Amino acid sequence: MIIVARMLLRRVLLLVPLMLGIVLFVFLVMRFSDMDPASAYFQGANPTQEQLHQFREENGLLDPLPVRYVAFVGDLLTGDMGISVLTRTPVIDQVSTALPLTMQLTFLGLGVGVVLSLLLGVTAAIYRDRLPDQIIRVVSLTGVAAPSFWLALLMIQYLSVEAGWFPTGGYVNPNDSFTGWLESMTLPALALSLPVAAQLTRVVRTAVVEELDKDYVRTAIGSGLPPVVVVGRNVLRNALINPLTVLGLRVGYLLGGAVVIETIFSLPGMGKLMIDAVRNGDPAVVQGVVLTTAAGFVVINLVIDILYLLVNPRLRSAA
Repeated sequence: MIIVARMLLRRVLLLVPLMLGIVLFVFLVMRFSDMDPASAYFQGANPTQEQLHQFREENGLLDPLPVRYVAFVGDLLTGDMGISVLTRTPVIDQVSTALPLTMQLTFLGLGVGVVLSLLLGVTAAIYRDRLPDQIIRVVSLTGVAAPSFWLALLMIQYLSVEAGWFPTGGYVNPNDSFTGWLESMTLPALALSLPVAAQLTRVVRTAVVEELDKDYVRTAIGSGLPPVVVVGRNVLRNALINPLTVLGLRVGYLLGGAVVIETIFSLPGMGKLMIDAVRNGDPAVVQGVVLTTAAGFVVINLVIDILYLLVNPRLRSAA
């Protein structure tokens, strides 16, 4: 347990410089972008140069970059992401409203992707080089090549418009109607998860095939243990190491893909908030959305690292 605890502590401590680096990168990108908070604040009002200068001076926009960065980090540590120059409301309030929907979509997509990849990957490995394996390999290869936004448009056309099984867009709060929420989230979650499931299926299949060829599996089955027990108790647990690593890399795809999927299905999440802020030139909101998304990516990867440590047999035996 000491080895595992040390590795976990090391990963947690690495989050500090990583997050500071992310904050610095976002800060510099936004400061050198074409978005001007002063222009956005006076949007449509034809302000004078004196008014623009006064706004920049009052909000510290004329201070040196190091001073502004230190002030920016200090505000973030207190939960202050700034004020939207358009709505005059705190950015943290807008992010807090939009984030739950994006997390719902991301975790639904993650869950669907993991379940599908495990079912298809293990099935393909067990029936390797036979018809089920060949069908699953073709389907997974097609899924890897299909972008999520294209799948979303196809689903809207055939499952919503023509079949009428699901709504074409919009969001229903689960507190108002769980059935309505499930209907509104099914197509977005599927469109987001299918490319991830296709890639993970190939990784799971390869990992399980390699594990099935090991001596302990043949010994266990030869001693009379049912193959289902051997696969479920030993093979699958040991074969999850590589898929977990790939899953950590795909979390960024899920978060980024959620932005596009939310726009297609008119979901009021972080994606819509980001696009509206970019369209209206609201840098504080753009900054807040990017930082929140990056922090979510880092935290989810930390969770996956913890799972990796827990399922790694060498670390378990060392502990």
